[in-house]
This record gives sequence, C-alpha cells and structure tokens, in this order.
Amino acid sequence: QVQLVESGGGLVQPGGSLRLSCAASGNIFRIAAMGWYRQAPGNERELVATVTSGGSTNYADSVKGRSTISRDNAKRTVYLQMNSLKPEDTAVYYCNQQIQRNPSLPFSNYWGQGTQVTVSS
Repeated sequence: QVQLVESGGGLVQPGGSLRLSCAASGNIFRIAAMGWYRQAPGNERELVATVTSGGSTNYADSVKGRSTISRDNAKRTVYLQMNSLKPEDTAVYYCNQQIQRNPSLPFSNYWGQGTQVTVSS
C-alpha cells in the first residue's frame, strides 16, 4: 500500500507564509510527477503547482511568483512554500504523487488526506 501524509497547514494572517509538506510511504518503486491542488468551499479542486521527476515546475497563475514547489526524491517528499498569502488562498490543500509500485505496474495517482490553509486576520 501507499500512503501520503501532509503537514504544515494552519491559520495565517494575510501577507504571511506557510510551508506544506507531503511524504509518501509504503511499497514504492518510482515516483514521477508530484503536485499540489486545492479546493475552496463551493469550488472544484484546482491545480496549484506541479514538479516533474526532472525538476520542471508549473504554477497556476493565481500563485505564480508567490509560491515555490520543490521535491526531495530521497525522502519521497514534495513541498509547497507559499508567501504573501491572501484570503483567497484559503482552501484545503491536497498533494498528489504519481507512483509506480513495481516495474510491472503502471503509474497511479495517489492523494493526501488534505490540509486546511486559512488566511485571515
């Protein structure tokens, strides 16, 4: 089995910063892309940022310039550093990792349980 565990969410004032982490554990052979998504009440889940196994990154326009996604392959962990946070960044943040459990299986998408980020004064 594979499990993704997120941490780092919380309550922060506008203009503040947070760093989210998501570590994968279990039966893992290889990890391809990693990413962060978010879902605000009443909205669909949306992409925040992704990073490929080669280190190429992609960001939603709404967070570009304020957020940095990174990964530590040895720790099977993806990070999201968010700065200059705004109230509209309030959402549940979910990590996603594309994981191959063994060479005979295809890659599958795995999701974390979600971590709440609230930006409010």
